This record gives sequence, C-alpha cells and structure tokens, in this order.
Amino acid sequence: MYAIEINNITKTFGKHKAVDDLSLSVPEGSIYGFIGPNGSGKTTTIRMIMNILYPDSGIVRIFGSEHIGSRLDDVGYLPEERGLYKKMKVKEILNFHAELKNGQKIKQEIGYWLKRFDLEKWADKKVETLSKGMSQKVQFIATIIDRPKIIILDEPFSGLDPINADIIKSAILELQAEGSTVIFSTHDMSMAERMCDYIFMIHKGKKVLDGTLSAIQDKYGSDTLRIQTENGVSAYNDIPGIEKINDYGQMQEIRIAPDIDIQEMLKKIMSKAKVTKFEITKPSLNDIFIRIASPEEKEVGHA
Repeated sequence: MYAIEINNITKTFGKHKAVDDLSLSVPEGSIYGFIGPNGSGKTTTIRMIMNILYPDSGIVRIFGSEHIGSRLDDVGYLPEERGLYKKMKVKEILNFHAELKNGQKIKQEIGYWLKRFDLEKWADKKVETLSKGMSQKVQFIATIIDRPKIIILDEPFSGLDPINADIIKSAILELQAEGSTVIFSTHDMSMAERMCDYIFMIHKGKKVLDGTLSAIQDKYGSDTLRIQTENGVSAYNDIPGIEKINDYGQMQEIRIAPDIDIQEMLKKIMSKAKVTKFEITKPSLNDIFIRIASPEEKEVGHA
C-alpha cells in the first residue's frame, strides 16, 4: 500500500511551471527523501500534498483517497519557514498542537518528548526566550506530538548542531519503526544517503531520479575513484581521462571517463605521487546531484 500517490500533477505560477506532470508513489512505512536545487519544485510539491496549494491538474491521494479541502489529521508537517507563537509557553504550545490533531495521552506525550529533547526545564518558558536550535526542536515535537501516520519534514536538519541533528534523526527512525511514513526534503546529501529508503530528485519541476540509492547509483556505474595522495590535488595534473575532480582537501573524488580503465588511471597517479588511500566506487548522491543540476556539467555534456 502506498501512503501517498501523486499522479501527473502540474502547478504553474504565471508563466513559471513549478511542477511539471509529476508522478510519485511513496510506500507506506518508508523514509522518502526529496532532493533538488533551490527553486526546483520540492516545497511546491509538498504544499500540494498538504492541501496548502492545489494542483492545476493531476491527483494527490493519501492512503488511496483524495483529500481536497479537508483536514489532514493523519499528517504532520514541519515547514521550512519555522513559526511558533512566541508569547506562548513551550508546554502550552505543544498542548495546543496536540489538541488540534486530536492527540491521545497528550500530557504523557508532551512529557516524553520534552525529556527526549532535553527541554524539560524550558517547559514553562515562553518560546521567545528559546535559542534558534531549541525553537526548532519544539516545532519538531509539535509536528509529531500526535505520532501521525505520515510525517512531512521540510529541511528538518537545517541550522542544527550535530548533537541536535542526531536527536531528531533518532526520533525520525523511532517513528518509522512504529509505522509512520516519513518524507523529508533536504540539501544534506550524506544524511539522505544514510537515512532514506528511497530518494526522489526534482529539477526544474520534473522528476529526474526516483528509487533506492543503490538502484540510482547502478545507473552511473563504478566510475569514481576516491583517493588520498601526499601531493593532494596536484597529483592529477596532466593525466588524461579525468572528467571531473571534486577536491575535499585531504581527499579527492575523481570521475573517470567511460573509455578509461580505472586500474590504469591508478597506476598513472601512483607514478606521480605516493597514494595513502584509495577506493573504486559508485558516485555519491552528492556527485549525482551535481551531475544533474550543475549548469557547468550541462555545458560539457556530462549531465
């Protein structure tokens, strides 16, 4: 069963087609990652799922039914634009959101999540006294306080330090284990790689990727060499057959041309510099994202 089915939806703003004939099926109980450049149509798609916007054409179904104009009590939504009532106390605002969604065992749930997110001592403080990170945690709790069947998170890790990002990641996995379906939009490709059962990429309003990470990577083959040398990026000067170098300082990710043998490439590099570490692998999600979305890639015909 699919938690969400999107069939041929299109949304236009003036002359701009934000979403163009998009179809997508999100399996129940999965974590589905939405990726794409800024302005690609991710948030517009999410807003159509949430009935904030209506498609010009096409259908959105949630658990097999259309819900145009109706409340989505089984869906929790954390928008990218954060917003809480600043004069309300933390416990009050969580109680307010729980009652809006007809939550069960509200007092127990509020206590559980405040403890889980180390916010117990802030329960009776006004939202305006919280730091940005604490406010973000409170808004996340408000989104999932009723443990909805579908959870939609737009950039849930944006602006969080590693500790708080890990707390939210663990909470997402806990909710999935209980049966929730999770969709999250992110620019953090490494988080998408580690967490998502499926990955969907939209670019200029059109679907360009959809599937498991391994299936997506298989389309590109093992054309990537991750390597460390004592000479750094200068070790690859004047070596033919290198299509692109992603330089990370201590390590470089090299994309090899299709007609070049990677073993021969490695020999050439080793003849110029001492190699301290290497791995022949499939491209990362970050590299695939760049291949598709970067204007420079399109100019040289690699995307």
